[in-house]
Amino acid sequence: MSPDAMVGDITRLLEVWVAGWAGCRGYQTATEGRFPAALRADTTGEWEYFAHDPSDDEFAALAAKAAEAPARVLTILSNDAARYTQLAETHRLNVTSASQSMMIVDMETQDAEDPWLSDDDLSLTTSELDGVHHAVVRSGETVAASGRVFVLGKTAIFDKIVTEPAFQRRGLGSFIMKALAAQAFAHDVENGLLLASLDGQKLYSHLGWSAVCRVLMLSASEEGSDLSVA
Repeated sequence: MSPDAMVGDITRLLEVWVAGWAGCRGYQTATEGRFPAALRADTTGEWEYFAHDPSDDEFAALAAKAAEAPARVLTILSNDAARYTQLAETHRLNVTSASQSMMIVDMETQDAEDPWLSDDDLSLTTSELDGVHHAVVRSGETVAASGRVFVLGKTAIFDKIVTEPAFQRRGLGSFIMKALAAQAFAHDVENGLLLASLDGQKLYSHLGWSAVCRVLMLSASEEGSDLSVA
């Protein structure tokens, strides 16, 4: 299915992303009503609920589940941020993150070849475990950049693309994305999906990715959890 066709059904797109993101991290998944959820066992130990443009009643039900524990998060995908910000206030949830976007790419536009490092001080290691493909760039024993990708059907879900502060502005974010894409092409992939922070959006846009919609994270707690980096 083409990216344009997938964007026409963002609820389904969200289901694919959650399944792939959970696959990357080994999370248990479930459903709450018609929406997906994942248990963040390695961080908060609590459930994260996800929905695209839920109705007022659906939002109220999800907000009630999220409010049962401060560490629970309700993540809303929508281009009507004002509506869901107001609903969050009504249901006494805090907006803990409003800067992320879901992004998509046609994998045919991405380089299928293994990239090479121009810096002899850096080395790339790739691996696969339980269906998760990893790419790590090191300077000696120090990790400089890393990321992972999980393929679900014909969609590659990219996750935890991180360049360490001491190695930023050296093109390693682009390099990791290309290294992961090369691994994803071992499968019959057509599309790529990810959640991106503001800084990440600039990088991915440069690589040909397009924004699908905004992402709001809501919680009864005052502290947020940025899915794009956590």
